[in-house]
Amino acid sequence: MQSDSKTGQTPAPSSARPGLFRRRKIDHVDFVVAGVQKAGTTAVHDFLAQHPHIALLRDQALHFFDKEEHFTGEPDYRILLGNFDPGWRWRVAGEVTADYLYYPRALERIARYNPKMKLIVSLRNPVERAFSQWNMRRDKGQEPLEFLDALKRDQEIGIWKGPRGNAYLARSLYSPQLEQVFKLFPRDQAFIIKYENFRTDPFPLLDRMFDFLGVPRKSGLKNEQRNVGSYSRKLTFEEREYAGGIFDEDIAKIEALLGWDCGDWRFKTSISPIA
Repeated sequence: MQSDSKTGQTPAPSSARPGLFRRRKIDHVDFVVAGVQKAGTTAVHDFLAQHPHIALLRDQALHFFDKEEHFTGEPDYRILLGNFDPGWRWRVAGEVTADYLYYPRALERIARYNPKMKLIVSLRNPVERAFSQWNMRRDKGQEPLEFLDALKRDQEIGIWKGPRGNAYLARSLYSPQLEQVFKLFPRDQAFIIKYENFRTDPFPLLDRMFDFLGVPRKSGLKNEQRNVGSYSRKLTFEEREYAGGIFDEDIAKIEALLGWDCGDWRFKTSISPIA
C-alpha cells in the first residue's frame, strides 16, 4: 500500500479511512500442490483451505501450467492470479493441480514463473494409485478394459507415449518425476509426503506442512473426507503380482531418493489370493 503522503492529501482518521481492511490482491503464487493424482490432493486442499493465512484458487485444479493454450505466446498470469478470492489475512497463496508433477512442461513453466516456488507432493503405493485411477475412469465410462489388460496396453503402446488420458503406469513411476523436480528446484523447496501416513494420521504432517509454508500451525482442523472414491471390487492377487513386478525397481529408486522405507508398497508373496 502507498502511504497517504504520496497522494498530496491529508490522511483521514484511521477509524474513517476507507479501504483499511480491503482485501489485498494476489500478485504471485508461493506454492503448488503438484501431485500425484489419486493420492489425497483433494484432502490436502481441504485442510489448507481451513487456514486463514493461506489463499487458494476458487477452482481447484485450474490446470494453468499444464494447458498449452496458456503458453502459445507470452503467458497471461492474470488468468491464474484472477482466480483467487483471498481473505484479508492471507500470507501465502497456492494452487492445487495434481497433474503438475506428471507433466514436465508444467514443472518447467512453474520454475520459470517462480524459481522460489514451494512444491507439495503426495506419493501413494503405485499399484494402489494406478488401480484407483483405473477405477475412477471405469466408473466414468472412460475405460473399457479390465485393470490387468489396461496395464498391458500401456506397456504395448509405450509407457510415455500418452501423457494425457489413462497413463496408469507412467503416472505411478515416481522417480523420473521427482528427479525432474530436483533438477528444477532445490530440495528444500519440496515437501513430499507418503499418502498412507497422511491418511492414517494427517495432523502431524499438516503441522510440518504449515511450517514448510511459513504459516502458524493450526489446531481444530476438520477432516472432510471429500472425494473418497468407491470401488466396485478389490485388487486381485494376480493384478497385485503383475503390477508389483512393474514398479519394484522404481520403488527402490524412491527409497534411495527420499530415504524412505517403502516395504509396504512392495508385492508380498504371502498375500493370499482374493476370491
